[in-house]
Amino acid sequence: MNKVLAEIIAGVIPHKMTRNRWRGLLRYGLFNAIRLKYRMKHDHTSPQYYLAVCAIAKNEGPYFKEWIEWHHKQGVEKFYIYDNESTDCTKEVLLPYIESGLVEYTYFPGYRRQLAAYDDCLERHRLASRWIAFIDLDEFIVPIQDPTIPAFLHRFEDFPAVEINWLIYGSSGAEKKMPGTMMERFKWHSIPSHLLNRHVKSIVNPRRVFTMIGCHEAAQIKGNAADSHGNPIRKHFREREPQQDIIRINHYAVRSYEEFREKQVRGRASGTQKTVPREYFDKYDLNDIQEKA
Repeated sequence: MNKVLAEIIAGVIPHKMTRNRWRGLLRYGLFNAIRLKYRMKHDHTSPQYYLAVCAIAKNEGPYFKEWIEWHHKQGVEKFYIYDNESTDCTKEVLLPYIESGLVEYTYFPGYRRQLAAYDDCLERHRLASRWIAFIDLDEFIVPIQDPTIPAFLHRFEDFPAVEINWLIYGSSGAEKKMPGTMMERFKWHSIPSHLLNRHVKSIVNPRRVFTMIGCHEAAQIKGNAADSHGNPIRKHFREREPQQDIIRINHYAVRSYEEFREKQVRGRASGTQKTVPREYFDKYDLNDIQEKA
């Protein structure tokens, strides 16, 4: 019922950011929101981690090692991984990280479960981490001007969330999957100002947001999110120029064409349709600039 009400009310609000905030608030529930605000005002538990990552994945086993080790090196202390009915090597690849305590693994079956996983993560881990990043397995957070992601985040303590822009990487002309990591294999990316790079992903203070609005933005309890330059956000991300000079998210949207087709066949945790036309691959297969060595 909350979802239906949220869409009805949001549909009559003309301002996109206001509309999305109300969509997130109503989807969370007004009573739940009041209770959460009271709880966060009075609970001063110190977080165990400074930065965690939450992700839901389906049959992404071969990509986990690179993704976890990259982000761990960049300062991520905990990974909350939701497994949406994987039938590949996901559990085996994650097992050493689970046993070490770096990964908390949750089997999360069902259709279109991405937002449900994000909701569950926030409800279970609000007090455990100072920041939680919500990203996918084909997305890598890359700090440009800071040595680590936490070093970047220390400047944003007064904000409920930070929105970071994509930089889309294409297939580099690869039809088949070849040996090597994603970051080794795909060195060509889009023009930074490309419209698709206006998309963002969020790193949120879980004590200061109700829930996620889709997979890109958070519904804040109070205040505005910041862009990567530290400016309070006044416009929806589709209306802003991309920023990739301080921090960015390398988005390996298609990988090779063989890997793209495999991903469509096995399905996605977000519920994306299995049969995606070649036009989608062509749209995201952006190979305009070679990455600098």
